[in-house]
Amino acid sequence: MIILKKVSTLKIAATYIGTVVGAGFATGQEILQFFAQFGVNGLWGIALTTFLFVIFGFIIMRLGYKLGAQSHLEIIRHSGGKVIGSIMDLIITFFLFGSLTAMIAGTGALFAQQFGLPAIFGNLLMVTITALTVLTGINGVINSISAIVPFLLVSVVGISIFSIFRTPPDVATAAVAANSGGLVRNWGMAAVLYVSYNTVISVAVLGPLGARAKDEKAIFNGALLGGLGLGLGTIMIFFALRGNMAGIQGLEVPMSYIAGNISRAVQILYAVILIAEVYTTAVGALYGFSARLGKKSHSRTRAIVITTAIAALFASFFGFSNLVRILYPLVGYGGVLLLICLLYAKIKSLTSRR
Repeated sequence: MIILKKVSTLKIAATYIGTVVGAGFATGQEILQFFAQFGVNGLWGIALTTFLFVIFGFIIMRLGYKLGAQSHLEIIRHSGGKVIGSIMDLIITFFLFGSLTAMIAGTGALFAQQFGLPAIFGNLLMVTITALTVLTGINGVINSISAIVPFLLVSVVGISIFSIFRTPPDVATAAVAANSGGLVRNWGMAAVLYVSYNTVISVAVLGPLGARAKDEKAIFNGALLGGLGLGLGTIMIFFALRGNMAGIQGLEVPMSYIAGNISRAVQILYAVILIAEVYTTAVGALYGFSARLGKKSHSRTRAIVITTAIAALFASFFGFSNLVRILYPLVGYGGVLLLICLLYAKIKSLTSRR
């Protein structure tokens, strides 16, 4: 077994951010569906989301640190017990596959909208590089995600700032651009569901990440920086979207449209960055799924990685925006149970010390 060096605060924060951001975040679909459609109330949702990301990121990684977690299973069994833990295990494992599918579909949507190429080209590219990375193990997963994140945040913030000055956001007016028929009805519910389903996928990486942290201080600081970084990126995309609501209606990749308002070169550059962002979440999802199902055998894990990647490729043809609109909120409802269990485990830990 390869021994991983103890992980620093910055690498913890970067891995946390990279696990959460992905096709839905960087394309603008998630922010549109969960925040921008609620106008000014979306800002309250983002504030609540940022706070919750810090809290639950810390709880998960600290549990991983204490339990020496190898996958999400140790975390949820400790938090929810055998019965509830088993239910959460099914939800998390299902959504890891669903998230991987959404990342592959998002790459295909980007290739179609941005480059005018068949979506299958993007799907094949993402599934290939993701599978190859996960086959290198947890070392490759953490290193690949944390190395890409700084470029992701800089690009998102930079393009958003330019867009804000070019087309000032109209925050007060309620939006009509979000796809109808979704499962998100108000900003409070949106904030909780957004954190919930992102926690469902990130626990698969954050648990093992916490087990490899230098100490508890690094975990707290990493969760704080990671949560604030996610909040910053979210609010920047929110303002950019609010200034371009009329132009992004019906688009799978609204942030690509916004980047194109700057110049064609910036649009192409952002398309490449988007692929990198999608890649970070796809890697986390495939790693978490394969680590859970193949934890007893390395050779079995390799077979699961390859089989899962192929299955997700076929499932991705369901469509990217459909997955964001239906799958994410649906799993978010199930993930609320995980948040409750994590809070219960934390409160129980605090009271037991008295």
